[in-house]
This record gives sequence, structure tokens and C-alpha cells, in this order.
Amino acid sequence: MQTDRASFVVTDDQLLLNVREVGPANAPLTVVFAHGFCLHMGAWHFQRVDLERTFGTRVRMVFYDQRGHGQSGMPSSESSTIPQLGRDLAAVLRSKAPEGPVVLVGHSMGGMTVLAFARQFPEIVRERVVGVGLVATAASGLSEAGVARMLDTPAVKAAQLAVKAAPAMIQQSRDAIRPLLSPILKVTSYGDRRVPPEVARFSEQMTNETNLLTMVNFLVALEKHDEALALPILKPVPAAVVCGDGDMVTPFRNSVAIAEALPHAELLRVPKAGHMVEMERPQVVSEALERLIHRSLEHARSERSLAGVFRAVADRSGHRGVWSAVGGWARRR
Repeated sequence: MQTDRASFVVTDDQLLLNVREVGPANAPLTVVFAHGFCLHMGAWHFQRVDLERTFGTRVRMVFYDQRGHGQSGMPSSESSTIPQLGRDLAAVLRSKAPEGPVVLVGHSMGGMTVLAFARQFPEIVRERVVGVGLVATAASGLSEAGVARMLDTPAVKAAQLAVKAAPAMIQQSRDAIRPLLSPILKVTSYGDRRVPPEVARFSEQMTNETNLLTMVNFLVALEKHDEALALPILKPVPAAVVCGDGDMVTPFRNSVAIAEALPHAELLRVPKAGHMVEMERPQVVSEALERLIHRSLEHARSERSLAGVFRAVADRSGHRGVWSAVGGWARRR
């Protein structure tokens, strides 16, 4: 296993994001992973191991802790939003993968991060994104999905009111409030299959270590989430859309809606798996991402080949000024 390289990225509002890189900086492809709500980059542990075993130095992987999670900085309530997470992803790309083709992979809130990024930075998607992996997530409609049941509980509503009234006091009272919220997240994490105890303990530990203000503030953000406008932007690229059919947070129908909007998507329904499908059925998710990466590499090669044809035609005809417009059309086809 290659040694991870640890560093920090500064966001546009001067927050530090904890980042780890695996693989050579000059790899033909960079894959960036965004984790879900109340987790950290460790949620991708199995995929990190599996994908490195499969691709070795041909792929560089970039993992980071979302704001307020893991070892990243604490955001304000006002900046705890899904659109801001999309801007954070843009900051990670600017710092750690400023050029070359990229694949973006997100689980749950991380998938929403990818969609928020695509909506806000369509030019980067057109120029550089050659694949997306959307795992147990939704483009919109969370107020009508399984997560609505998680939000519509006395414990969550009481915590939200308390955060608005006295955020400092909430942190002081976290030992009293956290036991009300953590079981809600725990019961929605896994499906019917028996999960290894160490895996269940690890995911519970990630949840328990999440700052309570982060937990409550991002619950509000999830309730408001709507990034459906990102889907047309992602239509040209290969996609892997994965979800467990026992997912109580973002039910499988949300993944169906995403896949129907993306003509180059592979939709994978994982039997009896819950919301933490990448940890509950890691090999299935890893294999889906392996297929996506192979397709993305082929997509990148075909884009470069087609771009070369247009560039050669423009050069021979003396119309170099139209190259960027024609090349852009080719990438958006």
C-alpha cells in the first residue's frame, strides 16, 4: 500500500480542509472522494484499498474531510450548506488537481456535494470531469424521502431550536443531546445483512465524533437540498449510481431518478443494503467504481482523440480561433 500524503486546503472562506492523497501526482486520472453526513474520509477505507490494488499508479486518489467533519475546520451555521460544500470541492480541485481529467465520487451528502459543484462550475465539468460516482444520494426531494422521517422527530427539532437559541450552550450540553440524535443515525445506516462488528463500531465512532453543531446545522441543509439543475450538466459523462434497496435515508427511488437523467449511467441496486452501502457491501461498491474508472479513462481518451481531430482541422484550415468553440461543442455532445 502506498503512503498517504497529508495536507490542508484553504477554502474560499478561509476554512482548512484535511486532505489525503494516494498515488503519483502525474497519474493519468485523479479520483476525488467526498464523504457523507456525520462521517469523514475514513468511510472510503475499503474503496481506497481496493482501487489502489486494481489501478496502482495509474490513478491518483484524493480524499478529504468535509467542513465540520473529521479533522477539517468548524464552519459557521451560515456556511453549513450544500452549495458551500460544492465550492469546497472546487477548492480541493484547484489545490490538489488543478489540471487533467478527474472523476468525482460522493456518498450521501458527498454526492450532493458533487452535484452542487457541477451546478456552480459547469465549465470545469465540461473541460475536466470524465466520470461521476453517486452513492446512496439524491438530487432533490429529500423532504419527501426517507431522510424526512429522520428530520421530523422531537429530538432533531429540539436540537435545531436549541442551536438557534444558544449554540454555545449546545456544545456544553452535547453529552445530553447526542444520545437523542445518534440512535436515529445508527438505525438508518445498515440494511438487513449482518455487518461485521468492527465496521459498525467504526461508523458509530465517526458519528459520535462529529461536532454536534455540524450535525444539527447540516440536517437543516439536507432538508433544503435541491441540486436537480446539476443533472443536465453531467449528462455527457459516464456515471455510476449505486444504492441499497434497504436505504432508509435516501431511498432507491432517488437513485433511479438520477440514473434516468444521466444517459451514460450504470444503475446498481444493492440487495438488503442500507445507507452505508460502501461499508456494508464494500466489494460491490468498489467494483462499481472500478468499472466507472475504466469507462472514464476510455471517455477521456476518446475526448482527447476527438479534440485532436478538431484541432488538426482548425490548424489546416487556418481557423484556429474557432478551435475553442468547436472543441467545447465536442465535449458537450
